[in-house]
Amino acid sequence: MENQVKAIRIEKNGGPEVLKLVSVDVPAPEKNEVTIRQKAVGLNFIDIYFRTGLYAHPLPHGLGFEASGVVQAVGADVKHLKVGDRVAYGQSPIGSYAEARNVPANRVVKLPKGVDFDQAAAMMLKGLTVQYLFRQTYRLQGGETILFHAAAGGVGLIACQWAKALGVKLIGTASTPEKAALAKAHGAWEVIDYSRENVVERVNELTGGKKVPVVYDGVGKDTWLTSLDCLEPRGLMVSFGNASGPVENVNLGVLASKGSLFVTRPTLGTHVATQEKMQSAADELFGLVVKKKIGITIGQRFPLAAAGDAQEALAGRKTTGATILTLE
Repeated sequence: MENQVKAIRIEKNGGPEVLKLVSVDVPAPEKNEVTIRQKAVGLNFIDIYFRTGLYAHPLPHGLGFEASGVVQAVGADVKHLKVGDRVAYGQSPIGSYAEARNVPANRVVKLPKGVDFDQAAAMMLKGLTVQYLFRQTYRLQGGETILFHAAAGGVGLIACQWAKALGVKLIGTASTPEKAALAKAHGAWEVIDYSRENVVERVNELTGGKKVPVVYDGVGKDTWLTSLDCLEPRGLMVSFGNASGPVENVNLGVLASKGSLFVTRPTLGTHVATQEKMQSAADELFGLVVKKKIGITIGQRFPLAAAGDAQEALAGRKTTGATILTLE
């Protein structure tokens, strides 16, 4: 059974205007796939990198990596899902900006009662990112003081709440007093408004000169040196994104002179490589959401056809919390 659905495709790299809403065929799922009729789609910075060509992918192609919906058809070898299941995914092959699509079943997790479609689409990639950062890359035990950049963004607001749930003092950074207040309301211990305050000096003050054992930096180029200067000797710099552009031409000698520092550039995919690891990370995230330890803030909703406007709002730092595309 093939069905025609609307999806976003790009034929060339460029600005938001290259996003086109087209009709595509959804074939029957392969043996290890499921067909998902989608309810909501998550929007992330990585979608913009693929649109502009910063991350290259053979053209033409779709965009997006996360969504939620209902299983419509199940491939022959799929055991953990059935038709009618409420599901979500945050690590699919590119192409989630669509009404329906086929997804490898090992990327798909079942949603528990108490997690709705909008929340799920808004939190899979961002929430699983926080899961691997806090529980795998540098396993927080509780009691640490950490630095987390862009604390009022989609990933940041989940990080603020998760840190609080773990008993971790999260120092966030934000670009406006409003964003700083938002991060604080979500559980950040302190927030530094970097448009008005010196981040390194404030971190020094807040930690009594000790600095922090780990910095989580999804901003990239603009914050690289600041982040290193906030680390205690033998601290870990976790560079997990490049919202301001990629970190390039790194001089490893800098790590020596700033205190035998460690640096890692992790990705979510490596940390949830199997269906078991994916489900286990998602279960930890869902558990905190169901217990109301983490609330998912959806700051903006756009229809699928307005995906270009949604990306522009995200790139222009006009958004707070998560942004989703909604489907009827």
